[in-house]
Amino acid sequence: MAKRTFSIDIGGSGIKGMVLDRKARPVNERVRIKTPERASPKSVLKVIRKLAAVQPAFDRVSIGFPGVVEFGVTHSAPNLKGDWSEVPLAALVSDITLRPCRVINDADMQGYGAIQGRGVEMMITLGTGMGAAIFTNGHLAPNLELGHHPWMGGESYEQRLGDAARKRIGNSRWSRRVAKAVDQMLVIWNPRVLYVGGGNAKKVGVKLPRRVKPVDNLAGILGGVRLWDDEAH
Repeated sequence: MAKRTFSIDIGGSGIKGMVLDRKARPVNERVRIKTPERASPKSVLKVIRKLAAVQPAFDRVSIGFPGVVEFGVTHSAPNLKGDWSEVPLAALVSDITLRPCRVINDADMQGYGAIQGRGVEMMITLGTGMGAAIFTNGHLAPNLELGHHPWMGGESYEQRLGDAARKRIGNSRWSRRVAKAVDQMLVIWNPRVLYVGGGNAKKVGVKLPRRVKPVDNLAGILGGVRLWDDEAH
């Protein structure tokens, strides 16, 4: 019998989850619970427990997490208010659900939901912060924290392109910043396709190059199936 995946997207404003079949087709409607203001591991696990309780039957769990993750252990979460250093999130969620669990960075999981699996493909996510992921022939190069790389005026990509900056300078000016950042990424990384997703992707009000493809935010959940196909995890 084909395995079902309970896929979870942990974001700065909401935690979403749904069950997917083997071909990443939704089995149920996506359920969203607001991210706790004090998003400590304990409070986030409480939300995951609530989400799991209302899902149809599933065989495994995938989680996209907004920070650095190695082998199911979180090391940082800049956009969550809590101490996420050395938290064995995969093991803790396995204890809650009694199912195997894999955890990766949320941009990585969104990339899995978007890529075609040919050549070099890149994913950036525009939301509370900025995430990024690189894939080669469908395989992830993990822990690319491009959002925290210095970019302009002594500030990082995340500081210049995150939601706080968008609200401060207005959508028009922010969109031009996104275009400038995209142009630079295309030159440096030279991906066959650069996917742009996240909650603010739809707010980009300028035309981007042909190699740039917008991605629905649902990809952050759909990628949970492909995560189990990449044996790097």
